[in-house]
Amino acid sequence: QVQLVESGGGLVQAGGSLRLSCAASGRTFSSACMGWFRQAPGKEREFVATIHWRGGATYYAVSVKGRFTISRDNGENTVALQMNSLKPEDTAVYYCAATGAYDTGRFPVRTNDYNYWGQGTQVTVSS
Repeated sequence: QVQLVESGGGLVQAGGSLRLSCAASGRTFSSACMGWFRQAPGKEREFVATIHWRGGATYYAVSVKGRFTISRDNGENTVALQMNSLKPEDTAVYYCAATGAYDTGRFPVRTNDYNYWGQGTQVTVSS
């Protein structure tokens, strides 16, 4: 079992920055990917970014590419999402997620690619 706990959400003005962090504990998989998703009110949960835990390869949604950066600290078992140039449309609950052992040849961008989820943290961007 893997436990994920997010932190770092909050309220920020448009153009500002926030850094989200996700602490992972329990069983880990060296071939796993860690990801961030978000869900705005009335909308489906959508992919934001993912990182391969061992190799560090990353992949981003088009809507955040160039503004957000995902990173991991293997020693601390944490994954971060640095969000810059925030826009009101980035407002959502952000979720950290982890796959199990993962080796399909594509980046995991679907919610059902992930087996473990955090409780979510609210990010609100005011205009």
